[in-house]
Amino acid sequence: MDAGTILDAAILASVVRLVSPILLAALGGLLTERAGIFNVALEGLMLTGSFAAVVATSRTGDPAIGVLVAVLAAMAVALVFAIVVVDLGGDAIVAGLAINLLALGATTFLMRAILGVQGGYYDPTMPGLAAIELPFLAQVPVLGPMFDGQTILVWVALALVGVLQVLLFHHPFGIRLRAVGEDPVAAGSVGVRVRRVQYLAVLGSGALCGLAGAQLSLGIVTQFVEGMTFGRGFIALVAVMFGRAHPLGVLGASVLFGGAYAVAVRLQGQGIPSQFVNMLPYLATIVVLVVVYGRAASRRRARGALAEGPAEVEVAT
Repeated sequence: MDAGTILDAAILASVVRLVSPILLAALGGLLTERAGIFNVALEGLMLTGSFAAVVATSRTGDPAIGVLVAVLAAMAVALVFAIVVVDLGGDAIVAGLAINLLALGATTFLMRAILGVQGGYYDPTMPGLAAIELPFLAQVPVLGPMFDGQTILVWVALALVGVLQVLLFHHPFGIRLRAVGEDPVAAGSVGVRVRRVQYLAVLGSGALCGLAGAQLSLGIVTQFVEGMTFGRGFIALVAVMFGRAHPLGVLGASVLFGGAYAVAVRLQGQGIPSQFVNMLPYLATIVVLVVVYGRAASRRRARGALAEGPAEVEVAT
């Protein structure tokens, strides 16, 4: 198999397109991570957004309304998560897994109740998100094939990386958000409204996951399939960890995973067994997790050695 048949100009556009939902969800996870909440519910929030976007678009014929409804629906589910975790003191991991299971079951049931189908919904007359053609960009080598013809949500995802970079490190709210994530008691003692900050972070995460779901069901494809996120929410969570909850780091991690998806899609037409192709994004995720935890373990051993060093010297003397 020739590498040129896999790595060409077309796959660059595919990488950007497949990165966008992961990046949007990961930026949502970044917000809650900075607020001290480990948000495992990204998968369920994305799935809710995907379903709501398709239902609203199929009823109105307007993808913009579909995106808006996707954001509102995901924020509503995120509000439930916030109430359980912030107000009731529930375990974030347990609550997140419950949200994921609820979203999977609810969308499966509602697809039959509202759309009258099961397994998947596709309407050839339903419009998707329009591709944005930029003539001045189309002529630029490399960047042209990558970004010309992408949907508005791709550009929103990229713009949000810069917005969150400024928000986190050059805006008072970002300072309060990071303070709450590092030590909520200390932050509260200096007047930071911890509960409000955490609620805003969770709701912001829901909004971004709603955008991610809408991009998945209206931008990449124009349909809804049961469980169509297929673990992208968990991959976005790993991108947050690998990127150390930093906007640029999360962008880099999302590009890595989006590239794995794009290569997997291309390999499907090259005679590679589908089982191997489908595992590539998850294999990349496992490798990243091993690297992340390996680095963390090395740092812990280094700190332990430094802590033990003076005591050993004292005993020796």
